[in-house]
Amino acid sequence: MFTKLIAAAFAASVAVTGAAHADTDMPFALDWKFEGPAAPYFAAIDEGFFADAGLTVEISEGKGSLDAIPKVATGAYPIGFADINSLMRFLDQNPDAPVTAVMMVYDKPPFAVVGRKSLGVETPKDLEGKVLGAPPPDGAWAQFPIFAAENDLDMSTITVEPVGFPTREPMLAEGKVASVTGFSFSSTLNLKRLGVPMEDQSVILMADHGVDLYGNAIIVNTDFAKANPEAVTGFLKAVAMGWKSAIADPAKAVDALIKRNPAADAGLETERLQMAIDANVMTDYVAENGMGGVDADRMASAIEQTKSVYEFQSEPDAAKYFDSSYLPTDGSLMLK
Repeated sequence: MFTKLIAAAFAASVAVTGAAHADTDMPFALDWKFEGPAAPYFAAIDEGFFADAGLTVEISEGKGSLDAIPKVATGAYPIGFADINSLMRFLDQNPDAPVTAVMMVYDKPPFAVVGRKSLGVETPKDLEGKVLGAPPPDGAWAQFPIFAAENDLDMSTITVEPVGFPTREPMLAEGKVASVTGFSFSSTLNLKRLGVPMEDQSVILMADHGVDLYGNAIIVNTDFAKANPEAVTGFLKAVAMGWKSAIADPAKAVDALIKRNPAADAGLETERLQMAIDANVMTDYVAENGMGGVDADRMASAIEQTKSVYEFQSEPDAAKYFDSSYLPTDGSLMLK
C-alpha cells in the first residue's frame, strides 16, 4: 500500500507536531523555478507573514508538477505547489497517496500553446501541419488532449517533438518548432529574453479555447495536515497575504525573489508576475469570493473534461482532490 511505503519517509522528513508554533518547519516545494509568480511566497517570508503564523518556511525549486506532487505525497515536503489536474491523475494511479489540494491559486490556468506568427501559428487550427514542441512532464502538455478535442484538431497532422524544459523556448526562437506548450507567462517572457518580440508571439490560452479546468494549487500531505491543522491554515493565510502584497506592489515582491535568484532580470520577472496576477490569479471569481476556493459546478465540469481524454481507474471524486476545510475564515483571502 502506498501509505505504508511512504510512512518511513514521512516520519524522517517532517516532524509532526500539534498546533503551529515557532519551530514548526514547513518546507515548501514549488513546481518550477524562482521566477516572477513565485515572488509572493518570498514576500510572505520577508514581510513576516509565515513567521507571524509560527512557521519556518524554506522554498525549493521544482521541475514541474510531476516532480512536486510525489515530493508531498511521500512526505519529503509537507506542502507544495502543483497542477490540480495532474494531481487528479496521480491520485487515480496512487489512490492511497496522502496528498490533496487545499488552496486554489491559479483560478484561471496558464496552460497555453505559444507560437510564432512568422511561422504561421496564430489560432488553434494553425497547429495542424506543423511541429509542436512539448516537454513530457509539462502541465500544459498534459491538458493538450482536451484542448485538441475541444478545437477539433487533427492530431495526425501535428508532429509532436518531445523537448526538454531548458530547450523548449530556444527551439522555438530558432524556428526548429513552430509552437510549444507551456505556461503563458513562462514561455512568452523566456522567448522575449531570447530576442523574439512579443508582436511575433501568439499566445493561445487553453482556457479561452474550451478548456474548463483549474490550474495550480497549494497541495498538502494529508497526514501532516491532520496532525497540524493550525499550521496549514496559518500557511494558507500567509500565502494569501503574500499575494495581496504582490498585487499591491509587484516590484517590491520581485525584490524578495531577486534576493534568492540574483541572476534573474527584475524587470522581466515583474512583468511575468503581473501577467500571472492579471490572467490567472485575480479573476472575477476571486475578486468576488476571495482566493483559494473552487466552484463545485466548475470542478465537476473539469472532471468531466478530464474523463473525456483520460480513463480513470475508479470513479473520480472531487472531495479527494480538493479540501477547503483548511482555508482561513477571517477575511484574509480577499485580495482587495
